[in-house]
Amino acid sequence: MKKIGFLSFGHWSPSPQSQTRSASDVLLQSIDLAVAAEELGADGAYYRVHHFANQLASPFPLLAAVGARTSTIEIGTGVIDMRYENPFYMAEDSGSADLISGGRLQLGISRGSPEQVIEGYRYFGYAPAEGSDHADMAREHTRIYLDLLEGKGFAQPNPRPMFPNPPGLLRLEPHSAGLRQRIWWGAGTRETAEWTARQGMNLMSSTLLSEDTGVPFHQLQAEQIERFHKTWSDAGHDFAPRTSVSRSIFPIVSDLDRAYFGREGTGDDQVGYLDGGKARFGKTYAGEPDRLIEELAADEAIAAADTLLLTVPNQLGVDYCAHVLETLLRDVAPALGWR
Repeated sequence: MKKIGFLSFGHWSPSPQSQTRSASDVLLQSIDLAVAAEELGADGAYYRVHHFANQLASPFPLLAAVGARTSTIEIGTGVIDMRYENPFYMAEDSGSADLISGGRLQLGISRGSPEQVIEGYRYFGYAPAEGSDHADMAREHTRIYLDLLEGKGFAQPNPRPMFPNPPGLLRLEPHSAGLRQRIWWGAGTRETAEWTARQGMNLMSSTLLSEDTGVPFHQLQAEQIERFHKTWSDAGHDFAPRTSVSRSIFPIVSDLDRAYFGREGTGDDQVGYLDGGKARFGKTYAGEPDRLIEELAADEAIAAADTLLLTVPNQLGVDYCAHVLETLLRDVAPALGWR
C-alpha cells in the first residue's frame, strides 16, 4: 500500500486555453480539487509555494480552507521556502490550520528553489546574518520553527496581563500537538537527506536533484531515501519517518489524454545546471495503463517511498485533474500493489 496524493503548482494565466485565469480561480479550484480527490479515495492534497509569481504563495489560508471543506485527506505543501518565513508567525498559522483540519497537515519546507526575483526574501525583511548565506538563514528559521512546535514555554508573562496567564513561561498559541512530527524537508541531495534525518523531519525528495552521479534519476532518489533511513535509525528518533517522491504520471485512456500528453512519455531524465552545479530532473510518465504499470514497477524511488505525489496540470481545470487521479487510482495503482 502507498499513499497517493496530488501536488499542484497553482499556475494561473490569462490565456484563453487556461482554466485558471486569476489568483481567485486557482485558490477556489485548489479547494475543489482537494474535495474531489478525497471523494476519489486519494490520500493527499499538496500545494507548491512560490513568491512573486502567478502561482500559489501564502499557503495557510488555503490549507485552512481545504481543512474546513474535507475530513480525511492529508493536506500539505511541497514546499514552503523558509528564507521568507517568520518562524513565530508561521507556528501560529500552521497550528491554526492544523487544528481546523483535525491534525491532517503534512508541511513540506525547505531552503527554497530558484526565485522569480533576486534575493526576494530581502523584500520580506530577511537577510542572512554576517558570515552566513541564504541557505543558512533558511535552516536557522527552520530550527526556530521546529523548537516552537514543541510547545514549550519561552516568553516571560506580563505581571499585569489583559487576561489571566497560566503559571510559568508562555508558548505561542494555538498549539497543535503532533504537528512537529508531520514536518517534511524538501531535500535535493543525498547529504541533505541525511541532515533531514538528523533533524527528525520526514523526507520529501525534490522534483529535481541538485547533483548528478550519472545514474538514472529514480536510482539517485532511491539512494537518497536509503541514506535517509539509515541516518534516521542511527539518530534514534522515537517515531517512524515518512518519505515521498513526486512524479508526472498521465494514464492515456481517451483521445483527450492523447491530445494533451501523447508525446510526453518518450523522453528520458534531463540533466542540466542549477546554481552552478549539475542537476538531474526526472522524466514524465505518459502512456496506456499497461505500459505505465511496467515502467513504474521499475522506478526504484517510488518503490522505496511510502508516499507518491502526482504533479497535476492545474490549468487544465478541476475535472481533468480529477480524471487523471481517478484513472491512476483505478487503472494503474492496483496492479502495482499501491491499492
